[in-house]
Amino acid sequence: MRDDEVVYVETDNTGDDRYGDHQVRACLRGRSIRRRINHPDRLNYPMKRVGKRGEGKFVRISWQEALDTLADRLKSVVAQYGNEAVYINYSSGIVGGNITRSSPSASPVARLMNCYGGSLNQYGTYSTAQIACAMPYTYGSNDGNSTSDIENSKLVVMFGNNPAETRMSGGGITWYLEQARERSNARMIVIDPRYTDTAAGREDEWIPIRPGTDAALVAGIAWVLINEDLVDQPFLDKYCVGYDEKTLPAGAPANGHYKAYILGEGDDGIAKTPQWASRITGIPTERIIKLAREIGMSKPAYICQGWGPQRQANGELTARAIAMLPILTGNVGINGGNSGARESTYTITIERLPVLENPVKTAISCFTWTDAIARGPEMTASRDGVRGKEKLDVPIKFLWNYAGNTLINQHSDINKTHEILQDESKCETIVVIDNFMTSSAKYADLLLPDLMTVEQEDIIPNDYAGNMGYLIFIQPATSAKFERKPIYWILSEVAKRLGDDVHQRFTEGRTQEQWLQYLYAKMVAKDPALPAYEDLKRMGIYKRKDPNGHFVAYRDFRRDPEAHPLKTPSGKIEIYSSRLAEIAARWQLEKDEVISPLPVYASTFEGWDDPLRSQYPLQLFGFHYKARTHSSYGNVDVLQAACRQEVWINPLDAEKRGIKNGDMVRVFNQRGEVRLPAKVTPRIMPGVSAMGQGAWHDANMTGDRIDHGACMNTLTTHRPSPLAKGNPQHTNLVDIEKV
Repeated sequence: MRDDEVVYVETDNTGDDRYGDHQVRACLRGRSIRRRINHPDRLNYPMKRVGKRGEGKFVRISWQEALDTLADRLKSVVAQYGNEAVYINYSSGIVGGNITRSSPSASPVARLMNCYGGSLNQYGTYSTAQIACAMPYTYGSNDGNSTSDIENSKLVVMFGNNPAETRMSGGGITWYLEQARERSNARMIVIDPRYTDTAAGREDEWIPIRPGTDAALVAGIAWVLINEDLVDQPFLDKYCVGYDEKTLPAGAPANGHYKAYILGEGDDGIAKTPQWASRITGIPTERIIKLAREIGMSKPAYICQGWGPQRQANGELTARAIAMLPILTGNVGINGGNSGARESTYTITIERLPVLENPVKTAISCFTWTDAIARGPEMTASRDGVRGKEKLDVPIKFLWNYAGNTLINQHSDINKTHEILQDESKCETIVVIDNFMTSSAKYADLLLPDLMTVEQEDIIPNDYAGNMGYLIFIQPATSAKFERKPIYWILSEVAKRLGDDVHQRFTEGRTQEQWLQYLYAKMVAKDPALPAYEDLKRMGIYKRKDPNGHFVAYRDFRRDPEAHPLKTPSGKIEIYSSRLAEIAARWQLEKDEVISPLPVYASTFEGWDDPLRSQYPLQLFGFHYKARTHSSYGNVDVLQAACRQEVWINPLDAEKRGIKNGDMVRVFNQRGEVRLPAKVTPRIMPGVSAMGQGAWHDANMTGDRIDHGACMNTLTTHRPSPLAKGNPQHTNLVDIEKV
C-alpha cells in the first residue's frame, strides 16, 4: 500500500506448499486485481439516466435522491402490480461472497425483498441449468468424485471439461488433476471440439467432436459395450432401473428400455452403431470402437463432463447420456470411478447471511426473464416452465441487477434484449449496483457505485477448489473512495425508506461487521476446529484438507442400496425416468424439441444437421477464457493485451474464406454481427468455430449495431432448452468472412 492505494499484490505464501496442503496461488486475474481496483473507469457517484437505455448517458445525483427515488419506484410497482412484478436478475459477479454475495436467491437484495413481501423467484443458473436439472432424474443429485480420487484411476475421460482455464488458480482443480495423474499414471482422453489448455500436451489423446453430439458418441460406445459383453450386468441389475426388460418400470412401453434403444429395437428402429455415431459426431468409426473398448476394459475409470456440453439446446439429454458410460461399466460409487458428472469439491463449514423465506412462490427459469418482461402473463407452466402456478399473472416491472452483467452482456441475443429493454412501458425501473459502467450498467435507470469485495469486510469460502477447503477473511485494502458504498449500507438505507419494520427485519440491528461476527460464531459452534474470529482475521486465510480423504459420489449407495437409497422415486439409478416420461407427455414442445425418459441423442435447432447450415455453415460455441471470470476483468488492459479476443477457426475453413491468422473478420448470423481477429488453428475441428465468452459488448445501438467488442451473445439465441428452460448459448450457427 502507498498513499491509500494498492501498488503490489502478493499471492498466498502460507504453509509449506505440499500436495493436499498447497498454497492458493493467484491466477492471472487475481494477480492483476490492483489494476481493477485502481481502474480509472470505476463508478464513483450515484447517477440517474438522462438518455435512452443503452446510450450510457447519466447525470450525477446525491445518495439521498438515489435512495428516495429507488424506494418510491419500488413502492409504486408493488402497490400497482404486486410483488411478483419485482425480479432480481441472475448474477455471479460475487458468487463467493457472504454479506456481499450476488447469487440472486442468496443475495442481500433477496433478503431485503423477502422483508418487503418477496419477489418473483427463479430457478437454474447460466452455468449449470441443463445438467443440474437433468442429473437428479438419473441419480437424485449431481454429485461427482473429487478430482484427487484420480490417483486411484486407470483411465480418465473428460467430456468438455477444461479446468486449466475454468478452475485455473492454485486453489483450483488443475493442480489436483496433475498431481493425481502423476500418482496413478492414468491415461487421459479429452473429448472436445477444441484442443484446450487442459489437454495442451498433458493429455494422452484429444478426440475432437461436433458440438451437441456427445450423446450420439455415448450411444455408439454403448453399442460396442453391449455387443462385446463389456457392460457390468450385475451392477445394472442390482442398482439401476430401465437398462433392460428385467428392470423396466411399470407403465413403460415394451422395448422402452435403454438396451433396446441402443440395439435398434426401440421406437426409432435405428441401431446406434459406431458407424451411425461417426456420421453424427465426426469421429472415425474405428476410434469410437477403440474408445469403447478402452472404457470397457479399464477399471476404475474416471469419466466426467464439464459444463460446456450441457450448455446446448439438447444439453439435458447430453448430461444424462454421458452418465451412462460409468453406469454401464459399473464405475459409480467406487474409488477411481465417477458418476459422469463434474467433479465435486470440499468446502469448509460456512454460514451465509440468511435471506429469509420468499413469500412469492412463483418462479421462472433464470434464462427466461426477458420473456417475463415482454410477455409475462402469456408464460405458462407447461410451455415456459413457470413453477408455483399455472401462469404468470403480471410481467416484470422492476428489475434489480446487482454485481452482474447479465442484463445485456451475459444474456443471449443482445440486439433482441436491447429492444425489449428500450420499451420503458414494459420494465419500468432498472436498478444497477456495480463497480463499472458495464454493458449492462448502460441500461440502468438508477446506477449506484458499489465497493469491491477487497474494499470491505467479508468471510468468503472456497469454490470449486479440489480437496482442500479454505476461508478467506477479506479486509479493506483501501478506504472507500469518492461516494462508493457497500451493498449492505445501500440496502439498509433502502429498507429505512420502506418502513421501520422492514429496516428492523433486514438489519436485525446489526452492522456488516456484527453480522460477520454473528455468522462466524454459528460456524464455530458447528465446526469447533475453526480458528477464533480474531485469529482468522489476523491469518487472512485458513486452509483444511478434506478429513475424509477423497469424496466418492454415491459410495454409501454402492455399499448398501437398501440402507442408503438415492433420492430418486425408485431409490435407484434411473436410466429410464418415469417422471421424464410424464413431463414429455404433458408439456407443450416444438417439433424440434425432445424430452425423453431415456438418455437418448436428439438433433436440435441450429445443430450440426440443421438445414440452416446452408446459410450459416459453421457451428459456434463459447468457452471460459483465462483473461476473464465471465465478463469480470474484461476491461483490464494487461489481460486484454495478453489474451486477445479472437475467433478460433480451422485452417481448412479459413482457406475456403481467404482468411489468414490475425485477419480482421466478421462473424455473423440472423441475430447480429461481431468483428474481431481470426485465430487460424488446427486446435479446433473443421466446421466449428469458438470464441471466449464474456468480452464487453461495444456497438452503436442506434446505428449498424456491429459489435466491435466481440461479445458472443450478439450471436446467441433467446430460445431456451426444452426441459430446464436453460441457456443454450453453445448452440449457434454462423458464418465468417474477412473484413
